[in-house]
Amino acid sequence: MGVRKDLKRAARRSDLADRTRAELVRDASGTVREARTAPLAARPAAGSTADIPFTNAAEAPDAVVLRRETAGTWRPVTAAAFAREVTAVARGLVAAGLEPGGGVAVMSRTRYEWTVLDFAIWAAGGRTVPVYPTSSADQVEWIVRDSGVRHIVTETAGNTATVRTGTADHPEPPRVWELDAGALTDLTTLGRDVPDEEVTKRRTALTPDTVATVCYTSGTTGRPKGCVLTHANLHAEAANTVELLHPMFQEVTGETASTLLFLPLAHILGRTLQIACLTGRIEIGHFPSIRPDELRPALQKFRPTFLVGVPYLFEKIHDTGRATAERLGRGASFERAHRIAVRFGQAHLDRFLGRGKGPGPGLRAAWALYDLLVYRRVRKELGGRVRYAISGGSPLERDLNLFFYAAGILVYEGYGLTETTAAATLVPPLGPRPGTVGLPVPGTAVRIAEDGEVHIKGGIVFGAYRNNPAATDEVLGDGWFATGDLGSLDDDGYLTITGRKKDLLVTSGGKNVSPAVLEDRLRSRPPVGQCLVVGDNRPYVAALVALDPDAIAHWLAVRGLPAGTPLSDLVDDPRLRADVQRAVDHANAAVSRAESIRAFRLIDGEFTEGNGLLTPSLKVRRHAAVKAYAAEIDALYAAGR
Repeated sequence: MGVRKDLKRAARRSDLADRTRAELVRDASGTVREARTAPLAARPAAGSTADIPFTNAAEAPDAVVLRRETAGTWRPVTAAAFAREVTAVARGLVAAGLEPGGGVAVMSRTRYEWTVLDFAIWAAGGRTVPVYPTSSADQVEWIVRDSGVRHIVTETAGNTATVRTGTADHPEPPRVWELDAGALTDLTTLGRDVPDEEVTKRRTALTPDTVATVCYTSGTTGRPKGCVLTHANLHAEAANTVELLHPMFQEVTGETASTLLFLPLAHILGRTLQIACLTGRIEIGHFPSIRPDELRPALQKFRPTFLVGVPYLFEKIHDTGRATAERLGRGASFERAHRIAVRFGQAHLDRFLGRGKGPGPGLRAAWALYDLLVYRRVRKELGGRVRYAISGGSPLERDLNLFFYAAGILVYEGYGLTETTAAATLVPPLGPRPGTVGLPVPGTAVRIAEDGEVHIKGGIVFGAYRNNPAATDEVLGDGWFATGDLGSLDDDGYLTITGRKKDLLVTSGGKNVSPAVLEDRLRSRPPVGQCLVVGDNRPYVAALVALDPDAIAHWLAVRGLPAGTPLSDLVDDPRLRADVQRAVDHANAAVSRAESIRAFRLIDGEFTEGNGLLTPSLKVRRHAAVKAYAAEIDALYAAGR
């Protein structure tokens, strides 16, 4: 398969192979406690992220930097055209009263206009405050009040109504424009008398240390905190990532790099991705949904060469393949294809990394058969040209990573937070290591504290939480950012995340259990949708399991049962419980017996943003879920007595 030949060819270029070398610090026992990498992009002495469209327009005016969907067709947007549109909207913001340093909130799904607005706000001398389009009126009220914004651009009439409700009691409610009602046209018209020179003056007054954006955390444990990120933070993330990855992708594909951006632009990962792409003049398109059934047709039409997603996407693509096979009566064949892929991927990577002989003739023959029957269909689901992907947000199960590798798609995992301007670590291009989240991003250091907490230092680390010095001091006390995550570094400096410090469960027997490992593996197997591992001050570990609606619809259809059968009629079905038990067994295989899930309970309902049990970045709000299902948790343990 091409991706494996690509790795071999690229590895021959020493300049690519040597781009990431981690310097390691070991303790007295020889355990790696710290890993640091040198930057690939120098910190700028002047200028800001706002300059990117104008630099592109000056250096390569006809280069296609974006593609915009219009009437079902992806139309090219050149560097010159994009810079003109950014300038026109920036003039409108100036005319609307945006002062240098002032904030503009954007409450919208991922779409082309979001990118225009982001750069226009910066070009007008302002700072962007992203707001998730699913935010409630109370959440909007808090963000507007805490950030001090006086202007908001929404996407829909519903978003506008939420803003007006949330800010109705503010002494000076913000001015609102709505994208679906022609916001960019209105701003362009408003700014027609503002000279271009005013925008240029404001843009060139920005420095690397100017605040670029205030991004609010998802608030899994309380009220969201506003992370203050500068243009230097954004540059450190985007420029170093481009320098790390883009030369490799250019060398091995020989194609113009392109990606379809579907991650929420209210999340820092989506924002830094688009900045990185525009920095490297990598073509990007936008799509507003991560739901696989909606996203697949867009991928097949846009045909990107690489993707950046979250484990949910890769899990659902895999599940779709399994469901299709089961409908055709070939479920067992798919399971064999999965096992062959994992074995083949591991053997091939071992050979590439100098740790083994590679797949034998029998394994190669089996892989070739299933490439015809299964793996090529997976590639088609993603548009047919994807050879590389980056996964972040939560750990991607190792076997799933190997499955995609065998299918011809190399998934690089990364790890980061809003406070680290997205990725703090990333698997390097020529050092795949499934099961880890990679080495520090160039210019970054990672250390493991005595209690196992992951600490991060470097140009990507934020400077403060807005209006919250106490919280800032708590996580930045000694100059290192204390992430709240637990992890370890291997002998080569690769980081593995094992859970959240605050989420640790301590059973009544005194066993410390990190629920994240169990939950990630449990979610990766249908028919599980979301889950919550519990056991704090309890005699053993257990789990609440919310079933995935699509998986259950498929489960019913395959067995000839009526569609829409209520869960109350299924909870005691031995076939369904056996399928969930297999998912539990898969999760338990990663931990010791004392840490394993001893019992589970199926719950009626889902974890969603709407009911407050999921954050917009699809993380479970653990405390809210425990409170919402307190009776079910008690019943689970009562049943075990």
